[in-house]
Amino acid sequence: MRKEQEMLDVILTVAKEDKRIRAVYMNGSRTNPNVPKDIFQDYDIVYVVTETMSFIQDEEWISVFGDLLMIQEPDKNDKLLGMDVNLNRSYCYLMLFKDGNRIDLHIQTEEVMREEYGQDSLTIPLLDKDAVLPAIPESTDVDYHVTWPEKARFEGACNEFWWCMQNVGKGLWRDELPYAKGMFEQVVRRPLDQIVSWWISMQQDFVMSPGKMGKYFKTYLPEHYWDLYKKTYAGPGVEESWEAVFAACELFRTLAREVAENLSYEYPEADDRNMTVYLERVRELPRDAEGIF
Repeated sequence: MRKEQEMLDVILTVAKEDKRIRAVYMNGSRTNPNVPKDIFQDYDIVYVVTETMSFIQDEEWISVFGDLLMIQEPDKNDKLLGMDVNLNRSYCYLMLFKDGNRIDLHIQTEEVMREEYGQDSLTIPLLDKDAVLPAIPESTDVDYHVTWPEKARFEGACNEFWWCMQNVGKGLWRDELPYAKGMFEQVVRRPLDQIVSWWISMQQDFVMSPGKMGKYFKTYLPEHYWDLYKKTYAGPGVEESWEAVFAACELFRTLAREVAENLSYEYPEADDRNMTVYLERVRELPRDAEGIF
């Protein structure tokens, strides 16, 4: 597997030797000093080019980066689906190579660069042939810090969690696992993870990021909370799913109460109490039940 310096050398050599490429900059985790480096980090690279179409029309030019294992071209896919995509402004190649390295490469015109450059606080310039890249602050992950939640956002997260739990319970009682698990993972987990993120960030005075999709939860949660969080992931059975539901309820109420107390908000104790009773009742309902209560 090629090392970081070797990959950057390839990326910059291509840019230096191609007159169409006038500048290069990088986004993403490799620009973030707070992120531990590992072999799966990709290279989020942007080439500022004089025009895009000659690149797009030449399907072979990206071979200079290495032997491809797989590629995705989102703009091409969107175009084929009839979406309004202006390929004259920018284009994206997501490339995974046979040595395990990955480059997410965007080509964009100078016009697009001036609209987007520096909008992501995790940005560093790598090459600027014509001095076209504007001055920007030093790369930082400040854009990804979890911010202090306004009262309405906190109350909304609590309401969404407890309200949508009834749908999970309904799906489990009906033995409709796709619905129940979809509702849990796609709907209920969002406010759960939001509360976890707020709680973690609260411990750090709201100057950190728990990572995309909570990937650093394990790092920042105390072991007993992390163990409880893991229990919110269920196996394939209905009973296992019920165990995950009540683990999620326990974790949510514990952390949300602490967040509420710290921010001088009110935790919805009545909703918690009422929905917990409701879920316990639904779990025990026989299949031939003619009423819930």
